[in-house]
Amino acid sequence: MKLTKKSHACVRLEKNGRTLVLDPGGFSEEDAAAGADAILVTHEHADHFDEGRLRAALDANPAAELWTLAAVADQLSAAFPGRVHTVGHGDTFTAAGFDVQVHGELHAVIHPDIPRITNVGYLVDGAVFHPGDALTVPDHPVDTLLLPVMAPWSKLSEVVDYVREVKPQRAYDIHDSLLTDLALPIYGRLVGGLGGSEHVRLAPGSSAEV
Repeated sequence: MKLTKKSHACVRLEKNGRTLVLDPGGFSEEDAAAGADAILVTHEHADHFDEGRLRAALDANPAAELWTLAAVADQLSAAFPGRVHTVGHGDTFTAAGFDVQVHGELHAVIHPDIPRITNVGYLVDGAVFHPGDALTVPDHPVDTLLLPVMAPWSKLSEVVDYVREVKPQRAYDIHDSLLTDLALPIYGRLVGGLGGSEHVRLAPGSSAEV
């Protein structure tokens, strides 16, 4: 399976000539969802869910489908009948030839005064886990963890402890658009040195086999 990092929280997975895109939000490239056979969205925040980009991708490929939670599905299902699927914790499905398990229910706490929204994570082919905006630990071994390395709702010690708890073979940074070039090596050194797993940062547009 080929993994291509897009900006912020978006990644593209390719296998057997088919493409699965996760979280093509407003911080990612305009064409982040272009050419997707299937799209997964973890939650409704704009850096993970851009309605215009999703509509464009679904219009461009009449066979493309979307799997997401109700808060996002409700905004698109009427325009794309039969192609927008609502999922929640514990669900399993196949999207463009990829086997997907859904884990998690709530977004991480940003502040106690801010109500928590729903959030799901996706384990793809039993190997690659995208948690969205939460530090969800799947009840399944994870080879490749897509690690939300920096967010308003997290601190670095929590990121390190999350890697330790999941125990992936490798952790790839996502959710990193707010990190400056000055901060990147600091985060990389600490997560890589303390997390206990191989830590990898891909520049947007770069790919790796996972």
